[in-house]
Amino acid sequence: MTLHSMTGFASGQGAQDGYTWIWDIRSVNAKGLDLRARVPDWLEGLENELKKRASKRLGRGNVSINLRLSRAEDGKGQMQINTAALENALASVRATQAQAEQVGLVLAPVRATDILQMRGVLEQASAEQNTEHLVKMLLSEFDSLLNDFVNMRVAEGAALFQVLTDQLSRIETLCNQAAQRAADRQLQIEDALKANLARVIQNSEGADPDRVAQELALIAVKSDVTEELDRLAAHVTAARALLDTGGLIGRKLDFLMQEFNREANTLCSKAQNAALTEVGLELKTVIDQMREQVQNIE
Repeated sequence: MTLHSMTGFASGQGAQDGYTWIWDIRSVNAKGLDLRARVPDWLEGLENELKKRASKRLGRGNVSINLRLSRAEDGKGQMQINTAALENALASVRATQAQAEQVGLVLAPVRATDILQMRGVLEQASAEQNTEHLVKMLLSEFDSLLNDFVNMRVAEGAALFQVLTDQLSRIETLCNQAAQRAADRQLQIEDALKANLARVIQNSEGADPDRVAQELALIAVKSDVTEELDRLAAHVTAARALLDTGGLIGRKLDFLMQEFNREANTLCSKAQNAALTEVGLELKTVIDQMREQVQNIE
């Protein structure tokens, strides 16, 4: 499965039957799929059909579809027969021929071109009268434009995939560094706790050594970051699995980034060590950068 970005753009233009038009489709991030189409009102059914076709190909994003259509007013547009005017013309021809026969006159045969030249029989088609053919023509072109748009989102998704993969590798490296610095810190904490315990016992009459030891052990447990590092490693594995799955994973990744951030915050709060805090802050920075990129994923 491929990864799709929610941002994209595609444009196109065409001309036929006296019409010229310009298309463009663009999208930005959104929580769901928000489709908007700006097309001429007199193109009946076009807007709904555009949204229907786009919704089948797109999962998320604020998508705008724009069509600017113009028609040449040079008298060279499509012509059509006015049925009512034609019937009146034919009736007039028949009446004329009947009257001529009554007085013994033989008229020359009437040609089709003669009838078409009669006033009102052949007229230039209005835009509204040709909407069906025009809508079909525009929809056919829109399908090609939509393909270009989707392909652009796929291309941006491929770039996002590489960025996110690199960031996950960086998070994994930082977690390993944090584990090493936490191990180094543990020896310092144990020595400090032993010294503190001896000092408290020496200066506290009646203090229960076992109770004091329990309190100091509790402090040691609260400073342990093993669980946070284990959960961060699990989140890295889950994120990679989602990226490999592809498709509509944006919401799932966004939720996972919240979990990443929660563990990094807890790690920093438990650090009590400059070296470990430094790694924790860098972890938060990379996670924030990754979350910004995740916002672009469909």
